[in-house]
Parts: sequence; C-alpha cells; structure tokens
Amino acid sequence: MKGKIICATLLVEKSPQALPLGAACVASSIKNQCKDLCVELFSPTKEDSDFLGKSQKEMAQVFVHQLFEKFSQKIDVVCLSVYVWNRQVLEEAGKILKSKGILVIAGGPEITANPRSFSGADFVVSGEGEGSVPALINQALYGENSNINLIIEDCGNTKLAKWGKSLSGEELTSPYLDGTIDLSKYEGALWELARGCPFKCSYCYESKGEKKVRLLPMERIEKELKLFAEKDVPQVFVLDPTYNANKERALSLLKMMAKITPNTFYYFEARAEFIDRQIAKAFTKLPCAVQFGLQSSNEAVLKNVNRSFNKAQFTKNINILNEEGVIFGFDLIYGLPGDNLAGFYNSIDFALNLMPNNLELFCLSVLPGTDLFDSAKGFGLVYEEKAPYHVIETPGFSKDDMKKAAKVSAACNVFYNKGRAVPWFASLMKALQVKPSKFFIDFEKWYSKKGDIETLATNCTSHKDVEKIQLDFLGEYLSGGKKQYLLPAIENIIKFNGAISRVTADGTKENLKLAYHPDDLASPYTMDMVFFAKNCGRFSCDVAMGMGSQG
Repeated sequence: MKGKIICATLLVEKSPQALPLGAACVASSIKNQCKDLCVELFSPTKEDSDFLGKSQKEMAQVFVHQLFEKFSQKIDVVCLSVYVWNRQVLEEAGKILKSKGILVIAGGPEITANPRSFSGADFVVSGEGEGSVPALINQALYGENSNINLIIEDCGNTKLAKWGKSLSGEELTSPYLDGTIDLSKYEGALWELARGCPFKCSYCYESKGEKKVRLLPMERIEKELKLFAEKDVPQVFVLDPTYNANKERALSLLKMMAKITPNTFYYFEARAEFIDRQIAKAFTKLPCAVQFGLQSSNEAVLKNVNRSFNKAQFTKNINILNEEGVIFGFDLIYGLPGDNLAGFYNSIDFALNLMPNNLELFCLSVLPGTDLFDSAKGFGLVYEEKAPYHVIETPGFSKDDMKKAAKVSAACNVFYNKGRAVPWFASLMKALQVKPSKFFIDFEKWYSKKGDIETLATNCTSHKDVEKIQLDFLGEYLSGGKKQYLLPAIENIIKFNGAISRVTADGTKENLKLAYHPDDLASPYTMDMVFFAKNCGRFSCDVAMGMGSQG
C-alpha cells in the first residue's frame, strides 16, 4: 500500500441529511483511478461536543486532532470538501495540515466559486473533483503527469486544478456500491439521480454552470435502490433539483422506488409548473414528500433572480397535489432584490393559503460564483463578505426589516413547522380572521417576553413542548375578546391532532382528556372552527390513543 488518502469534511449538523456525499464521491473516484492507495472518509459534525462553543481556529485544531487520533498511521494526502458552513474551519485546518508536511487538496462549492481566495491548501480544485483529484494524486505520489485533461494554474501560494471535460453519468462511480459509504452508520441516504439543472436561478451555483442535465445510468440507480432495500434505509433525500423536468423518467423511477423500496420515505425537489394529475398520482404510490422552491409570490421579484412564475398555474398545480393527498412543502427567501418586508409577508400568506406540510424560510445568501454575486452591486445588495454571505440590507429591506423578517421566519418555523399545525392552521386563520404573517408577528411579540424566538426555532424542542407554547399563546391571544368562545374547540382540535401526529411519528401511546367526542374532532366539521364551536355538543371523555393494525 503506497499511500494513505483521507477525504474529509465538517458536516453542519447531526441529521439524516448530514452525510458526506461530496467527499465520498471523490474518495470513490480515487479508489477507482489510483493504484495501491488506502482511502478513508472523515466527517465529524459541528454539533459534536468537542466543537461546541469554540472559535473557528479552535474548531480547526479539534478537527486536525481528531483526524490524527482516528488515523494514527502516516497520512499522505487530505482532500477537503468545503462548503459555506465549514469554509473558515477547514481553511484553518488546511494550514495546520500543510505545516505538518501533508499534501492538502481542497474542493467543493466554496472553492469552485472563488478558488484563489482559499489559502489552506496546496491545490484547489474548481468544479467536480472526480476527474481532477485522482489525477493530482497520481501526479503527486507516482509522478504521473501525462493526463491531458488536468489543467494546473499557479495562484500565488496555491495551485488551481481544473478538469478539461465534464464527466458523463457513466464515468461517475457510486460511493454506495463500492462501500465507500457504510449506510449502517447513517439514518438515511443522499441519492444522486442527475447532475446539473436546466434553469439558471441567479442566486444558485448552477447559474453559471452548463445548462445541461447529466443523467446517471438506470442500471446504477437500480443497483443502489436494491442496496437501500437490503440495508433497510429509512429515508432517502433525492438530489435532483428538478426531479420532474423529465416526466417519463420521473414516472419510471417512482414506479421502481415503489416496487423495490416500498417502506422507504423519499424527499424530492420539484418544479410546480411540471406537476400534473398523472405525476401527482404517482407520488402517492410511495411514502414521500415533495419540496418546491417558491422563493417569492411576486413575479417581478422572481424575474430579478431569473425565475419565471405564473401564480395562477402554480396555484392550480399545487391544488392537484392537495386533491391527490401528496405531502408537499415550500421554500421562501427574504432579502431578494426588488422585494420588501410587506412583499415577504404577502409571500408567506400566499404560501400558507395553499396548505403546505412545511414552510421553510431563508435569508438570501449572495454566493460567490453566482450571477447574483456579479449583479449584487447593481441591485444595491449589502451582504456579509464571509460565509454564509447573508444579505444585511437592500433598498427595499432595511437592516431593521431584515431582522423583522428573521423573527417572523422563526415564528413560522416554531408555530407551523415544529408545531405540526397543517391539519388545523387554515381553519384557525379563518376563524380568527387574520392573515398568517400578522398572526406570526403577534406570536413573536408574545414570545419575546419569555425568550428569543430564533433560539427556540433552532433548538431541538419536542413537539409536546411546542404544543404547550401554542396553547399558552392562543389562550392569551383570545382572552377577553369576542372570539374567546372558540378557545375550548381550538384547544381540543390542537391536542387531538397533536396526539395523532406523535403516535403516528413515534409509535407511542397517548392519553388525553377531551371536552369533545373524538369522532367529532376527527370529522370535517373541524375545518370550520366557528361552526364547530357553535354547533358541536360537549362530551367530556378520556381517550387512549395508539397504533393499531389499520393505523
């Protein structure tokens, strides 16, 4: 065995999605293209106890210490997979590793975006690393420098390596099939079906990429599916930003997933304009959720970031998902060029009117290497110079407005997402005659007397604890007003649905004291809380709830 190669990254969190796929893909390609090498993965997370509460430099020292502790034998090369969330730590770690005589190669989205800005590596790799990294290693360890596709440029203290051609789907090796990723160590899988995107949203790294989609071979996909079935993988996050762009392929894959892995839960990203009845029905044949990047409900704002949007068509297609019973969610971004706080609130109201299962809200990041980065000055965007490059203010969003948007986003995350409010939220808004955005503003103001809503949104708070917060807030929100008579009905509807969600999600048992009969609380009448409160008779009862053979 001639050399020891470590493909390393620092994951952002402990979650089923936190899997070092980028590093693993490079490791897999090294195994396939280099001789007599021992290739290992190293991927601690920022939530590990050793990293908590430490500065970026201290985290880098911990990273290097853990690396040497795990791999005590001589290390020849460390390949760093660099993202927005680990940029500063890995840059410092790279400097330490270089000082110890280890060859450091850095790649990933942060490097590709601005390779000359990274000082913690001997070589920086722009673009996909599966071609250039093995060639660099062969050159460094074996003196093989005849690969015509490897292009190297001097960049001061480092060298920039590029690969002269795009790898085809057939040339990309699978880190699952060759054992690089041990699925038993993770609670899920990140699964590539394609690379590239046919769209050019200016805030995305793909905005400057090829407007092509490279499909991975169906033979590989089927083998990976069979491996997921063999390993009993509970959930799979599909990495294809426009899963339904090719309808026939999407339908074929859904059929294959349902057949081979009927008990695995899938997460898809899709475009609403490509939704129709046929593909909606296909999504219902397997456990899954579909996420849509709405970003804003304002057509003019979306045009500024090179996205098209037809509100009527979007609404029509999403309603098809509701009619067929597909679980779906939306993403929204605040701080977009041309938008303002009122517009962001309108987007929240539009999105929640369509009853998504979740609504994820993000601050705009002006990522180096994107079209938005190049045009940011023209739009008057002020943003952080270092990762995560969040927008600070825009002509439409003052600094204060950006803070308000962040608070309302956190309130939505707590009350709607963590509070599992989708079964009753629309009915609640109708009964209270209030818009969701105004409701979240009031909720955040109320909670601010107890603590910080943004901290609560990021904490691992149990659903039962969030439900108590919901009920406490609604108790005060309705107290003394004309709608106070609604409170018993609202409380019982929330408790009943909350217990169902916990039993379903966790397989636990729940005991409830209710003021209404459970059959009434499970009826469609709860969709009109005013009618329910005025017409449904009280029925005090104790209810035991648990999973049965039929659910």
